[in-house]
Amino acid sequence: MTLLRHISASTLRAATSVLLAFGALTTSAQTLKPKAQSPDTTRFFRGLQVMADVVGPIQLVVSDYGQYEAALRINFKDRYFPVFEVGYGSANHEDDPVTHVMYKTAAPYGKVGFDYNIMKNKHDVYRVYVGARYAFTSFKYDVGSSVLNDPVWQDHAAIQINNASAHCHWAELVFAVDAKIWGPLHLGWSARYRRRLAHNDGDAGNVWYVPGFGKTGTSRLGATFNIIITL
Repeated sequence: MTLLRHISASTLRAATSVLLAFGALTTSAQTLKPKAQSPDTTRFFRGLQVMADVVGPIQLVVSDYGQYEAALRINFKDRYFPVFEVGYGSANHEDDPVTHVMYKTAAPYGKVGFDYNIMKNKHDVYRVYVGARYAFTSFKYDVGSSVLNDPVWQDHAAIQINNASAHCHWAELVFAVDAKIWGPLHLGWSARYRRRLAHNDGDAGNVWYVPGFGKTGTSRLGATFNIIITL
């Protein structure tokens, strides 16, 4: 009987050790198992942003061209942002010191595009966007010069063209940042690379300025600085 009790106790201790070892292995396996990502419960529509650019009006004050521009950005899940931009560009270039060409135009323009928030924490109050725009404008312009020579007689021949029709399609690649300042107020800026897709410059050939696009023949880079209200 003593032998049987000894065997029973040994068996019980062995079984207990096996169960403890199995439990430890199970716990370790559960710890190593990757946690399943929780589903994104953010509602689809997250609000609107209304924006106004301050760079264009400053250009109008300090130079002979510029624009007024406003935009609407729609927030889907803090990640995807359809964007609509409208503006009114104008130029009054009275007398170029080199070419002595005068140029005047004013017209609206529109852009439609998409921004993508690349921040890892998409719900942060700071956002960084990459995006693109398609833009179009149709406009009329006046151009003239008093010092050009007639190509046949080589005499001075003043040239004046009024209400010439033109249009332009272009694309923009956008890198933008915005940050919350207080309550619904945000400030942001964007850098843009512009490229004309198709255009018709009208009777006078190359136009000097395209509303919304800027001066032709210069850098394709542009920038905005926006005052933003979140709704």
